[in-house]
Amino acid sequence: MWETIFLTIKLACVSTVFLLLIGTPLAWWLSRTESVWREVVAAVVALPLVLPPTVLGFYLLLALGPDSPLGGAAEALFGHTLAFRFEGLVIGSILYSLPFVVQPIRNAFQAMGPGPMEAAATLGAGPWDRFFSVALPLARPGMITAAVLGFAHTMGEFGVVMMIGGNIPGETRVLSIAIYDYVEALEWEKAHYLSAGMVVFSFVVIMAMMVIGRKLRRGPV
Repeated sequence: MWETIFLTIKLACVSTVFLLLIGTPLAWWLSRTESVWREVVAAVVALPLVLPPTVLGFYLLLALGPDSPLGGAAEALFGHTLAFRFEGLVIGSILYSLPFVVQPIRNAFQAMGPGPMEAAATLGAGPWDRFFSVALPLARPGMITAAVLGFAHTMGEFGVVMMIGGNIPGETRVLSIAIYDYVEALEWEKAHYLSAGMVVFSFVVIMAMMVIGRKLRRGPV
């Protein structure tokens, strides 16, 4: 049980780091660009919100399997495909949780308006300097919200990780799959322990979101 818990936390931590690294520049582009492709990209990012997890997991399984170019390249480089591996879980978690990270950061960037960036530009700050010294600090509440949502969503994901990772102890067996297995095996006590832990975790996440929302209404922290 503890091996499963640690693996789930590891997956959530690794996925959250990559989600922030990918989601932050993507959210910045979506909040600033006037490109005709903006809404198309935004719709693609938001697709996991309405797409059944098993559908996304199925196509990821095809994309990362040995018969695909990506899976074949991974097998040539690492000696194994990405499907049914921890790395595959990370990829699936990033894609499925991306809208939960991009949207709060995008909202934070849009809420600050053009004024701070224009003021920094008049003081001689370059684009990169303005982004790191002005935009990111002002968007910090949104980034905290995104990190919490991305971490929590990864912790509770079932459909995508089941499809892309299966149920391999120590490799791809995360909490949601373990709960399902315990229920199937009629091991109610273990299922209760894990499920109760997830209930407490979800409550803490909701409380954290409420506190962050209150700080957002008061202004940047």
